[in-house]
Amino acid sequence: MTYTLSTTVDLPYDRAVEATRAALADQGFGILTEIDLAATMKAKLDVDLPPQVILGACRPQLAHQAIGVDPSIAAVLPCNVVVRSTGDATTVVEAFDPDVMMGLAEGEALASVAADAKQRLTAALAALTSHDTSSQEK
Repeated sequence: MTYTLSTTVDLPYDRAVEATRAALADQGFGILTEIDLAATMKAKLDVDLPPQVILGACRPQLAHQAIGVDPSIAAVLPCNVVVRSTGDATTVVEAFDPDVMMGLAEGEALASVAADAKQRLTAALAALTSHDTSSQEK
Protein backbone atom coordinates (compact mmCIF):
# COMPACT_ATOMS: atom_id res chain seq x y z
CA MET A 1 0.00 0.00 0.00
CA THR A 2 1.31 3.41 -0.93
CA TYR A 3 0.74 5.97 1.80
CA THR A 4 2.74 8.91 0.50
CA LEU A 5 2.79 11.31 -2.41
CA SER A 6 6.40 11.55 -3.54
CA THR A 7 8.78 13.28 -5.90
CA THR A 8 12.53 13.29 -6.37
CA VAL A 9 14.19 16.55 -7.29
CA ASP A 10 17.66 17.31 -8.61
CA LEU A 11 18.38 19.80 -5.86
CA PRO A 12 20.76 19.58 -2.94
CA TYR A 13 19.06 19.01 0.39
CA ASP A 14 19.19 22.61 1.71
CA ARG A 15 17.76 24.03 -1.51
CA ALA A 16 15.09 21.31 -1.60
CA VAL A 17 13.97 22.18 1.95
CA GLU A 18 13.72 25.86 0.96
CA ALA A 19 11.85 25.02 -2.25
CA THR A 20 9.48 22.69 -0.37
CA ARG A 21 8.63 25.40 2.15
CA ALA A 22 7.91 27.82 -0.71
CA ALA A 23 5.80 25.31 -2.66
CA LEU A 24 3.73 24.50 0.42
CA ALA A 25 3.25 28.20 1.18
CA ASP A 26 2.07 28.76 -2.40
CA GLN A 27 -0.65 26.18 -1.70
CA GLY A 28 -1.70 27.87 1.54
CA PHE A 29 0.15 25.61 3.97
CA GLY A 30 2.08 26.95 6.92
CA ILE A 31 4.71 24.97 8.80
CA LEU A 32 3.61 24.33 12.40
CA THR A 33 6.38 21.94 13.40
CA GLU A 34 9.80 20.95 12.19
CA ILE A 35 11.73 17.89 13.30
CA ASP A 36 15.34 17.43 12.24
CA LEU A 37 15.17 13.65 12.13
CA ALA A 38 18.88 13.12 11.49
CA ALA A 39 19.88 15.30 14.45
CA THR A 40 17.28 13.67 16.71
CA MET A 41 18.43 10.13 15.86
CA LYS A 42 22.05 11.14 16.40
CA ALA A 43 21.28 12.71 19.79
CA LYS A 44 18.96 9.94 21.04
CA LEU A 45 20.44 6.79 19.50
CA ASP A 46 23.88 7.86 18.27
CA VAL A 47 23.02 6.69 14.75
CA ASP A 48 23.74 8.55 11.54
CA LEU A 49 20.98 9.17 9.03
CA PRO A 50 21.12 11.21 5.85
CA PRO A 51 19.88 14.78 6.36
CA GLN A 52 16.10 14.80 6.61
CA VAL A 53 13.43 16.93 8.13
CA ILE A 54 9.75 16.37 8.90
CA LEU A 55 7.71 19.49 8.21
CA GLY A 56 4.30 19.60 9.89
CA ALA A 57 2.29 21.43 7.22
CA CYS A 58 -1.15 22.83 7.94
CA ARG A 59 -3.72 24.69 5.88
CA PRO A 60 -5.91 26.07 8.68
CA GLN A 61 -9.10 26.17 6.59
CA LEU A 62 -8.80 22.46 5.77
CA ALA A 63 -7.87 21.51 9.33
CA HIS A 64 -10.87 23.43 10.66
CA GLN A 65 -13.24 21.74 8.21
CA ALA A 66 -11.88 18.27 9.02
CA ILE A 67 -12.04 18.81 12.80
CA GLY A 68 -15.59 20.12 12.44
CA VAL A 69 -16.59 16.83 10.84
CA ASP A 70 -14.56 14.52 13.08
CA PRO A 71 -12.68 16.00 16.06
CA SER A 72 -10.55 12.84 16.34
CA ILE A 73 -9.00 13.55 12.93
CA ALA A 74 -6.80 16.06 14.78
CA ALA A 75 -4.67 13.07 15.80
CA VAL A 76 -3.33 12.83 12.23
CA LEU A 77 -2.82 16.57 11.76
CA PRO A 78 -0.74 18.37 10.60
CA CYS A 79 0.14 16.86 7.23
CA ASN A 80 3.67 15.50 7.49
CA VAL A 81 6.01 16.34 4.64
CA VAL A 82 9.47 14.75 4.69
CA VAL A 83 12.45 16.17 2.84
CA ARG A 84 15.25 13.56 2.70
CA SER A 85 18.70 13.66 1.15
CA THR A 86 19.53 10.62 -0.95
CA GLY A 87 23.24 11.13 -0.41
CA ASP A 88 23.88 12.33 -3.93
CA ALA A 89 22.65 15.42 -5.77
CA THR A 90 18.97 14.51 -5.43
CA THR A 91 16.44 14.91 -2.66
CA VAL A 92 13.20 13.02 -2.03
CA VAL A 93 10.12 14.93 -0.88
CA GLU A 94 7.19 12.89 0.46
CA ALA A 95 3.85 13.90 1.91
CA PHE A 96 1.34 11.76 3.79
CA ASP A 97 -1.44 10.99 1.28
CA PRO A 98 -4.76 12.48 2.48
CA ASP A 99 -6.58 9.54 0.85
CA VAL A 100 -4.99 7.32 3.50
CA MET A 101 -6.51 9.63 6.13
CA MET A 102 -9.90 8.85 4.59
CA GLY A 103 -9.27 5.17 5.28
CA LEU A 104 -8.88 6.02 8.97
CA ALA A 105 -12.01 8.14 9.26
CA GLU A 106 -15.63 7.25 8.75
CA GLY A 107 -18.07 9.17 6.60
CA GLU A 108 -17.99 10.95 3.30
CA ALA A 109 -17.99 14.43 4.82
CA LEU A 110 -14.19 14.37 5.00
CA ALA A 111 -13.85 13.33 1.35
CA SER A 112 -13.90 16.90 0.01
CA VAL A 113 -11.41 18.04 2.64
CA ALA A 114 -9.06 15.15 1.81
CA ALA A 115 -9.46 15.78 -1.92
CA ASP A 116 -8.61 19.46 -1.48
CA ALA A 117 -5.57 18.63 0.67
CA LYS A 118 -4.38 16.00 -1.82
CA GLN A 119 -4.77 18.38 -4.75
CA ARG A 120 -2.76 21.06 -2.94
CA LEU A 121 -0.02 18.67 -1.80
CA THR A 122 0.20 17.18 -5.30
CA ALA A 123 0.48 20.70 -6.75
CA ALA A 124 3.23 21.57 -4.27
CA LEU A 125 5.20 18.45 -5.24
CA ALA A 126 4.66 19.19 -8.93
CA ALA A 127 5.93 22.73 -8.37
CA LEU A 128 9.11 21.27 -6.89
CA THR A 129 9.72 19.28 -10.06
CA SER A 130 9.05 22.43 -12.09
CA HIS A 131 11.37 24.42 -9.79
CA ASP A 132 14.01 21.74 -10.20
CA THR A 133 13.91 22.05 -14.01
CA SER A 134 13.92 25.86 -14.00
CA SER A 135 16.79 26.01 -11.53
CA GLN A 136 18.90 23.82 -13.79
CA GLU A 137 18.42 26.24 -16.69
CA LYS A 138 19.90 29.13 -14.72
